[in-house]
Amino acid sequence: MKKVLLALLVVFGATSLMAQQKFGHVNSQELLDSLPSRKAAIKKLQEFEAAGYAELQEMDSDLQRAYAKYQKDLPTMSPVIQKIEEEKLMKKQQALQEREQSLQIELQAYNQELNAPILDRVQRAVKIVAERKKLAYVLDETTTLYFAGGTDLTAEVMVELMRLDKEEAKM
Repeated sequence: MKKVLLALLVVFGATSLMAQQKFGHVNSQELLDSLPSRKAAIKKLQEFEAAGYAELQEMDSDLQRAYAKYQKDLPTMSPVIQKIEEEKLMKKQQALQEREQSLQIELQAYNQELNAPILDRVQRAVKIVAERKKLAYVLDETTTLYFAGGTDLTAEVMVELMRLDKEEAKM
């Protein structure tokens, strides 16, 4: 009997504790989309990507020209020259593939470098508003399957985030 009574007290105690916890939510995508620093980061990343793909296109064009020349000269080539030219073509193809892979890695690293401070500012803005409102949890609407209730902090976090973003821009 004591165990049942103790279990009921634990269940009711935990329920009342959960009821006392305050929840809030934000729309992180809306926050990110509104930031001037995020828009600038996206533009920088797109410019970097465009330059990288232009380099790849130039390498590919060079490979295509070399292959066309190889095809044209093939009937008059000696076996030794043919082998040398094929090796050159394979090296160009390999260099193109390696550059494409390294460009993908560079894009990921640059994306992370540009977005890390922005995501840090979002985190700090959410924390400031959550502490001000004395909230125990703040959920992201974009990754939550269902939520009802809680306090929508998006507008308040947006104000705080814009302030932090302006401070960072001055530095």
